[in-house]
Amino acid sequence: MTATISFSPTFEDRLSSSLPSPSPARFSSALRLSLAPAGAVPALLDGAWWPRSRDLGAELPALTAVLDPLWGRITRVTVNPTHWPVVPRKVPVAGHVVNVGWFLAEQDPHELLLLSYRVGRWNLLVIPPATDPVSAAWLMAAASDPQGRATASRLMEEAARLRTVSESDRAEEAVWDSEGGRETRGHATRTASCPC
Repeated sequence: MTATISFSPTFEDRLSSSLPSPSPARFSSALRLSLAPAGAVPALLDGAWWPRSRDLGAELPALTAVLDPLWGRITRVTVNPTHWPVVPRKVPVAGHVVNVGWFLAEQDPHELLLLSYRVGRWNLLVIPPATDPVSAAWLMAAASDPQGRATASRLMEEAARLRTVSESDRAEEAVWDSEGGRETRGHATRTASCPC
C-alpha cells in the first residue's frame, strides 16, 4: 500500500520491505498515514491518519493492514465518539476482528488509540476527512515529529490558527493589489509563516 503523503525514509523502508504489494481490487485508494520514525523517543503522538470518511467500519481495515506487520496485530481500537457518527463494537479486518471501544471524557476527540496484544499502544492524530491537503500535510508532519509534545487537539487548534493567519494574509495582499500595490518580481514583500 502506498501513501499520498511523504514519509520519513525510515518508515518508507519499513513499509516497502514489510508489505506485499496490494491488489488494486482490494484497495481502491492509497492510505494517508504518517508515523514517527522507528526507534524514536516516545512522543505524545505516534503519527497521524487522514481517513477518507468518518465510517470507522470502512476505514479501519486499510489502516490495520498497514499497521499489523509494523506494530503487531492490532486487537483493539478506542475513539472519542464526538467525530464518529457510528462506533461499531467489532470491525472485521484481514483474518481477525478488531474490538472497538469509546471514551467520551477520557480520550482526545482527535485521537485514535490502537492496542496490539502484548506488543504495545499507539496514539494517532485523526485528521478530519474534509481537511485541505496543505493543512493535512502540516498536521501529518507535526504529529509524526519524534520531538513533538503537543496533543492531538492542540495540533488541530494550531492548524486552524495557521490557516486563519494565512487567509488573513491573503486577504490583505488582495486589498493591497486592488489598491495599486505591486510586489517586485521574484521578491515577495511578505513571507507567509503559515504552511496552510
